[in-house]
Amino acid sequence: MSPRDNSDETRQRLASMQPMPEDLPEAAAEPPGAIKAGSLVGRSLPMAIWLLAAPILVQQFLAACVGLADKVMAGGLPDWVVLPAMDAIGIGSYVGWFIAIAASGIGIGGQALIARAMGSGDRDLAHRALGQSMLLAGGWGILVGIALWFAASPLAVLTELSDEASVYLVQYIRVLSIAMPACCIMNAGAMALHGSGDTLRPALVTAAVNVVNVIVSLVLSGADIRLGETTVINPWSWDLHVIGIATGTAAAYVAGAVLIVVVLFRGVKDLRLRWADMRLDLSVIGRVARIGIPNFLEGISMWTANLFILQFIGQVSAQMAVRMGSDEPVMEGLQGANIIAAQWESFSFLPGFAFGVSAGTLAGQFLGAGDRRRARLAVLACTGIAIIVMGTLGIAMMLFGRDLTLVISDMPIHLAIVPALLLIGGASQPAFAVMMVMRQALLGTGDTTWTFILTTISSYGVRLPMAWYLGIHLEWGLIGIQFALCGEILVRATFFFGRFMQGGWAKRAI
Repeated sequence: MSPRDNSDETRQRLASMQPMPEDLPEAAAEPPGAIKAGSLVGRSLPMAIWLLAAPILVQQFLAACVGLADKVMAGGLPDWVVLPAMDAIGIGSYVGWFIAIAASGIGIGGQALIARAMGSGDRDLAHRALGQSMLLAGGWGILVGIALWFAASPLAVLTELSDEASVYLVQYIRVLSIAMPACCIMNAGAMALHGSGDTLRPALVTAAVNVVNVIVSLVLSGADIRLGETTVINPWSWDLHVIGIATGTAAAYVAGAVLIVVVLFRGVKDLRLRWADMRLDLSVIGRVARIGIPNFLEGISMWTANLFILQFIGQVSAQMAVRMGSDEPVMEGLQGANIIAAQWESFSFLPGFAFGVSAGTLAGQFLGAGDRRRARLAVLACTGIAIIVMGTLGIAMMLFGRDLTLVISDMPIHLAIVPALLLIGGASQPAFAVMMVMRQALLGTGDTTWTFILTTISSYGVRLPMAWYLGIHLEWGLIGIQFALCGEILVRATFFFGRFMQGGWAKRAI
């Protein structure tokens, strides 16, 4: 036999030992460290970041418009209603924040688990995590709704509102409490889709929610709408005022829950809600809860700290009433001024949240795929983009504070205070960007225990003492409180960045 014949025989023998492509497992078709399931399979890192962030940015913009619409309508109520209604809805916005915290407590657990499952290609786990998240969300929503109903009156007392504002606040909270199960289902479903890499459908659902909220609130509240110097008279005469505005928000929650459930039952790439997966599964519930409970506690820690901030603003209102010789026990308008500034700041927060969710989803999926390097790179890239965008929006807040205030209210007390609050808040936007993206990244990878610990230390060790000292002790008022809030954000951003650089989040098993 010639050497050539021997070589050909050897090659044939080796070829017969190699598996054919169809014999290879599906996971081997992807390079090591690649995401193996969901909407992000095969995407480059920059493309994945923008595919995730862009719809979330639209979604969060529309969500912020819901809050803005509520405040614009409150500002369009009859003059004798505006100040107490604005104060009530200002406190009500913090209740809305609590609602978001309660809803995301379940949602973040499902999102993190689904993201890991998509990265590793474990579709069965993703389906079961979705089913258990939705089951938990409905039950949790009922409990939170009951708690809100009974907490409404004590909250009005705690925040030292006027009698008229207290009545409006109780009305607002109790209407929202009825829709809490729907709100929790809507949020948990949207966050599950985020974990799978699909952010477009939640954005479309939010658009529909926005439309429902504006239409129902406008019809029922009787509020007129100011457009610059022009006032559009409301053609409907229900005149339910604050109850009408709250009913619009509650109706929007219900519409959102119905739409998100329809989307999930129809399914997206590699994720679908199935009845069988909603049977009680304690093993999956335990994994969702281990992530979700610390996240909920972190949210409650932040929310409770800010509840004290509202009480501090109430004390500032009482100090101002005394200094000005008012017959009223508190100076109306400060809670409204605070929430107007917060409303405009919330638009600047949108990129931080959008790129934060993008960072959390990508980091979770890359960890599931076993690629810590790309998980880390995704978070840093999202943080850099958020700093640039939020910093630019912060400059706009600093330059156009009075014009932004006039969109919502032309009350003298609001025009005197809100622009200064926006000046301080605008300057702090880069720190907000780092804090928001790093926090969402840690949450998306399941590192919720550390976010809870660091947030609690920062909130109670820095935020509250500084706000009391500057706002009440030194009598700098609402301006001093704003300095304290923004200064604490810088501290918290440093804490989260330190945890990210330490790297423990990348080693956490969920």
